[in-house]
Amino acid sequence: MKPQEIRDLGAEEIERKIKELKESLFKVKVKLSTKQVENTSQSKIIKKDIARLLTILNQKKAAVKGGTGK
Repeated sequence: MKPQEIRDLGAEEIERKIKELKESLFKVKVKLSTKQVENTSQSKIIKKDIARLLTILNQKKAAVKGGTGK
């Protein structure tokens, strides 16, 4: 996902997307351990997407609080 696409989502949608990606990451890890995955870089991509979502979610929460997060 691109950062701008994530920023267009609401906080609840971002949290839902994080949950979906974490479930997907678990499934990919299981497939990796049983050697059933063709694209071995898939877990790395999912992890980066989760990190992007969490970063933008934290930025939104900080903006709501009105602070800089310090």
